[in-house]
Amino acid sequence: MGGTMSGPSRCWLFLILGCMTIATFAQNPIEEKTTFEAAFQGRCGHGSPCEQLCYELHDGMYECDCKDGYILHKNGYSCAELNATSPSTSELGELANDLESDELSSDNEEEDDVAEDVLYMRGASFTIHLEPGSENFTINFTSNEEISNEIPERGQLRPTSQGPNLEQKLPSTTESILSTEPSCSLECGPGGNCYTEELRSDEEEENILGGNDFSTSRRKQESLTQRCQCPLGRGGDRCQHEIEVRSPRFTGLGWLAFPALRAAYKHVQLELEFRPEAWDGVLLLAGERDDLQGDFMALMLHHGFVELRFDCGSGVGIVRSSEPVKLNEWNTLSIYRHRWDAWIQLNREKRVQGRSKGLFSRITFREPLFVGGPGNTTGLERLPVRNGFRGCIRHLEANEHRYRFPLAPKGDAANGFDVEECTADRCSKVPCSHGGKCLTTGGDTAVCLCPLGYTGDLCETRVDLQVPSFNGSSYLRYPGLAETSLSWLELTVTLKPTARNGVILYNGHHSDATGDFIALYLSGGHVEFTFDLGTGPATLRSESPVKLGEWVEVRVSRTGRLASLEVEDEPAQEVLTPGAFTQLSLPLNLYLGGAPSSEIYSPKMKTKSSFVGCIQTVILNRREVGILAEALGGVNVGNCGHACEARPCGVAECRPMRERFTCRCRPGTTHSCPATSEYILSITSPTKPKISLGHPHDKSVPSFTGTESYLHYNDAETMKRIISYRVDINMRFRASSSSGLLLWSSRQSDPKEDQKSKNDFLSLGLDQGYLTLAYNLGSGEATLRYNLTRLDDDLWHRIRAVRNEQWSSLIVDSGPGISVSSPGQLRQLNTDTGLYIGGAPDIIRTTGGRFKKGIVGCISDLVLDSDFSVALSQPESATNTNSCIP
Repeated sequence: MGGTMSGPSRCWLFLILGCMTIATFAQNPIEEKTTFEAAFQGRCGHGSPCEQLCYELHDGMYECDCKDGYILHKNGYSCAELNATSPSTSELGELANDLESDELSSDNEEEDDVAEDVLYMRGASFTIHLEPGSENFTINFTSNEEISNEIPERGQLRPTSQGPNLEQKLPSTTESILSTEPSCSLECGPGGNCYTEELRSDEEEENILGGNDFSTSRRKQESLTQRCQCPLGRGGDRCQHEIEVRSPRFTGLGWLAFPALRAAYKHVQLELEFRPEAWDGVLLLAGERDDLQGDFMALMLHHGFVELRFDCGSGVGIVRSSEPVKLNEWNTLSIYRHRWDAWIQLNREKRVQGRSKGLFSRITFREPLFVGGPGNTTGLERLPVRNGFRGCIRHLEANEHRYRFPLAPKGDAANGFDVEECTADRCSKVPCSHGGKCLTTGGDTAVCLCPLGYTGDLCETRVDLQVPSFNGSSYLRYPGLAETSLSWLELTVTLKPTARNGVILYNGHHSDATGDFIALYLSGGHVEFTFDLGTGPATLRSESPVKLGEWVEVRVSRTGRLASLEVEDEPAQEVLTPGAFTQLSLPLNLYLGGAPSSEIYSPKMKTKSSFVGCIQTVILNRREVGILAEALGGVNVGNCGHACEARPCGVAECRPMRERFTCRCRPGTTHSCPATSEYILSITSPTKPKISLGHPHDKSVPSFTGTESYLHYNDAETMKRIISYRVDINMRFRASSSSGLLLWSSRQSDPKEDQKSKNDFLSLGLDQGYLTLAYNLGSGEATLRYNLTRLDDDLWHRIRAVRNEQWSSLIVDSGPGISVSSPGQLRQLNTDTGLYIGGAPDIIRTTGGRFKKGIVGCISDLVLDSDFSVALSQPESATNTNSCIP
């Protein structure tokens, strides 16, 4: 007894211990995987009992396998030839029923990386790790212990089939079908099902009727409707029509059933081409049991993203696409799974891939392959989506077998219900050129959506775009604002509408239309701007409707929670968003003139129709956007009929200015451009007043000369946001002087006192071209200098200065922030001289010699504490200021 065991005896002991270990770990009574998928301690080639193939796992474990044409015995190491008549084959009868009846594919490839797998243990959590270079990919596994908690007791389990079950059953999505009176009386034709559908639940009816039995019964009957569920190949209200389904369209209630996947327990490769009409729905479902409690593989749309979920017995793995599907357009999808590895590729974008951990690597498929819905499968609480797919599928290929959708023998389908012929597939008869995409419009018609630069019924005609026009099905797509407009946003759009409703510009945060967004649109002829920082929307509306067919300039400004809207010469409208959030994040694409789908828009907007008219200028954060040059893509964009289309400037750039234009030399032009005055053209009527090419002075934007030139404020509303413990200054300016005062507030001092060391003050200014923030709370001066960029270039810049007690920070033009803390213990600013902007009286004495002159330039915006806009056009007093020339 005390001697050492021989090699074979030790292996047999490891086999027994391995099986006992697995049986102990797999507590789920439904899982029977342990009867034929066993692991052993030790290494391959060192006395292992594997009869044919051996694969090493990690932690000193390995598993056995068999060659092509053989089947693994439930003992985990013996192999028997398929279709053999020897007695050893009959001993494997039970095991043969647990595996596919088809031949197993050979697996002679290298499996070096299998050594990374771990033994599946009760209560464990598994994670798929990203391969190098993978992006936006997560796979979470739930252990069988957690899953088993949702499974009824063994005595409560309903029976499940052990082989393909293609009997006619109602889809699980029609859970509201009643079996009570009144009985369904519709004649639904051969193979059709008549069922009664309840429009309201019993609880809703009882709440409405107060529990009155008679009224409840009467109202229940009124809330019932009868419908025919037609088998594959039949259609109409009574299934009276024979239809041929070559490219199926699913309604969300229908499905197709094909025989169980063959030769797929280790390896599955799928190719799918589909056209979704909704963001959610089950595309494919295949598994071991019809209650979804064994192995399974599910492909679905979840919030617009493609998700592959599969369970080999070690928990559910999730692979999710990094981009959403294109709604109402054809999408291509490739899926690959081999043992532990899986990846998906949507629309030929970058693959999303990963590798699962766990002992089990095989998936057993006994149930039918359901396409377009979950079929008769129950237990759908394991999936985040339970309803069927809405849309069309025109190509499905699994392991090099291309499925034909009609019923056998004409096709491969064994069963199906509520499946129509996809009328969208008539686009195959519309050959759109130059990358155009076909779109069905109802009835038997289809049109081409032409990319930028092409027009015509088939996108066959090239067009030289100058000033874009939008026809109600058009849009242009750009990179989103992302994090460039967190705290402030400035937008100017020059447009000529020809319809009273339509989305001019939209940028959102989530593909399901939730979260932050900005939207500029027409509603009933009025210009509206709606934005949401995450705590609720706020909307601005122009006083008067715009005139259709005339050019109009719209200006939007937002700082923190405060936004303003100006339309032509109307007074500015202002609004504050609710809540406390002040930042705006917009990672999705920005759309101009419309969008690919109205489901992109937030439901908080008043219109979702596309803009009809022309847009000639878009200026974002003081940078003019190249409307056509910078677009990532667009659809059905034409020319507006502007004078620039005749290319009157030759090699120079023709810049539209409402009805007129001006010429501007392009960079690198080697010869002189035509004089601007010689190339001004007006296409307006002679009686219509001309529009001046020169920019009028904006009276609301003051300019400063640098010497005794300043604005002064001393009202309570302004000063309460400067003094005390915290201040948040958001300012926009341009300066041509390298040094000068931007903003100053201090405490009057006794001439005998040392003001520089004892008196409170706060200042913002330029020092040799760099922004400087300085302050003293009474216990010492702090200075913060932003050395990352010069600001004396006569260009517009946006700055933000924040002081919170002793700490302060500076941000310039959305760049990185810098911070500093003041010395001492005092935390409150106490000033009484008011607020000076652009300069100060007797500036050397007022600032204690810190500044010798004011700024030479303009200040257009000043917002305090993210919600208070200082009225620069209406100061308490103004000294030597002028209107800024743009």
